[in-house]
Amino acid sequence: MAHVCENCKFRAHYHKKPDSLLGRFWRWHINFCPGWKSYFSRQTDEKKAELRRMYNFDKY
Repeated sequence: MAHVCENCKFRAHYHKKPDSLLGRFWRWHINFCPGWKSYFSRQTDEKKAELRRMYNFDKY
């Protein structure tokens, strides 16, 4: 079963327009979102590295 973060509409919007208000909100939001933390921590080391690069994310 896919995690909610896989199909998040806000995340998809970030990919389309990362500099938009909604895109920037989503990026800020993942810094403290418990759902994102759960999703991120379940990923393989390779996928975590990809997500870190893609989103300039260095928490967890």
